[in-house]
Amino acid sequence: MPTVWALQHFHCETLGSIADALEAEGVSWRYVRTFAGQAIPEQMGDAAGLVVMGGPMGVYERSRYPFLLDEIRLIEQALRNEKPVLGVCLGSQLLAATLGARVAKGSKKEIGWHSVTLTEAALEDPLWRGVEAEFKAYHWHGDVFELPTGAVSLASSALTTCQAFRFGRNAYGLLFHMEVTPSIIEDMVGTFADELREEGIDGRKIVAEADDHLPRLEKIGATVFRRWARLIEGETS
Repeated sequence: MPTVWALQHFHCETLGSIADALEAEGVSWRYVRTFAGQAIPEQMGDAAGLVVMGGPMGVYERSRYPFLLDEIRLIEQALRNEKPVLGVCLGSQLLAATLGARVAKGSKKEIGWHSVTLTEAALEDPLWRGVEAEFKAYHWHGDVFELPTGAVSLASSALTTCQAFRFGRNAYGLLFHMEVTPSIIEDMVGTFADELREEGIDGRKIVAEADDHLPRLEKIGATVFRRWARLIEGETS
């Protein structure tokens, strides 16, 4: 059974529904929990792919979080070896930075349920084709990135120009969260309650709105994540 590395930066930001998609496609995973002090692997080794999850730190805080440099080196190696990469939120920012794009604070934090619109390129993308062109996604980020040179833009929102991109055949970055479950949403709202207060955002509303938006997002996520998992075996259907 092929195995992927899963880099986890914070206790509440797990693989979520990505784990379900991997399991459904016969792919296992090994967590590397940086918040617990686990070291980033020096080599991809026999790992068949790489998933990089979200977290509250910024790509530009490498002196404070030196493991981010190790993650960038691992992403570089995965790209060089043409192994599938999936970056979510912070993970997408790290992927963009690895590819030379600028990552910086956005004009406003994007937290909660906001619409995402797919680009025309996404309509023909191996992961996104057949997915509805606009849907409500779950967001929790203050940093944004430019589209890396040579990458294909796949999605945007009213606040953020680049919400998703593909580089090459099998490296994908998603700034928004499709992997969330009800428990992950509740954990994030509770864990980052101070941030919500600072931004004047009602966490109870975010949790309540999940009833309306999460079922649709889960279906889209299941499609996209299972298709990414199939890239592990070189399949694209």
